[in-house]
Amino acid sequence: MSFAFKSIDHIQLAAPKGSEEEARRFFAGLLGFEEVEKPEVLKKRGGVWFAFGSYQVHIGIEEPFAPAQKAHPAFEIDNLDGLIKHLHEHEVSYKEDDDLPGAKRIYMDDPFGNRIEILEWV
Repeated sequence: MSFAFKSIDHIQLAAPKGSEEEARRFFAGLLGFEEVEKPEVLKKRGGVWFAFGSYQVHIGIEEPFAPAQKAHPAFEIDNLDGLIKHLHEHEVSYKEDDDLPGAKRIYMDDPFGNRIEILEWV
């Protein structure tokens, strides 16, 4: 082939209109992602962008909105137990899953009902 994929530039999750502050509380406040300034021409569409490491998560406004309940991003983490403790302290629910050999993982929903997988390879 004359082309090659290099990496994932970003992941986009949908959210309902007016949900930017709630996205900030969850992705920046709870998970510790850094907010990224959207280009001026895209700000009028609403939504908010976040980054961790070299990855970005874009929260885009979608009307009508329906959460992704099966499709999901999977984030690899160091110290899943530390995140679980953090989630307990903030009363955030999650579901543990041990079906993937060699990994500890949980599933949780963002504030809009989008499924998120978080895993640590052990």
